[in-house]
Amino acid sequence: MWKAFCRWLLYKRMGWVADITEPHPDKYIICLAPHTSNWDFIIGQLYSGAESLKSNFLMKKEWFFWPLGVFFRHIGGIPVWRSKRTSMTDNLAETAKSLSSFRLCVTPEGTRSLNPEWKKGFYFIALKAGIPILLYGVDYEKRVIKCNKTIIPNGDLDSQMKEIKLYFKDFKGKKPKNFSVGEI
Repeated sequence: MWKAFCRWLLYKRMGWVADITEPHPDKYIICLAPHTSNWDFIIGQLYSGAESLKSNFLMKKEWFFWPLGVFFRHIGGIPVWRSKRTSMTDNLAETAKSLSSFRLCVTPEGTRSLNPEWKKGFYFIALKAGIPILLYGVDYEKRVIKCNKTIIPNGDLDSQMKEIKLYFKDFKGKKPKNFSVGEI
């Protein structure tokens, strides 16, 4: 019932389409961009429901207050303490290695505001865990959710981050002025 509702709302009512060509193995990181609005979360949750694609996601800890914290944890949210220096990438990589199934969605910009200096934690989690990165773009202008590229981390961070940013450069976020791939 939930799947049918999400499919109806996202695809029929809101007019979005999905263009997904990449296989989804048991373990992977979703690198999702652009992230310019809270609507990205809603579109993402509708897409997840429509496609029965459950994944965890990182979100700043400030959103995990009562009662929202209970809800966000229930749907896969993992709070991030930005002010603390923690070994979150190491912990998530070890978790990914230890589980038979692992799916984590990360927005590399790390904020809805303009940030050309993307966070690289998603890359290091995937590299340390030996899992692929699926590139998911959300284009509000074309109303398309697209995943047509997978990156297998090889340790050449600069080259692969350039490849990742080039993939996303033409996507239009809800607030296009808040999106930049920075220097490529």
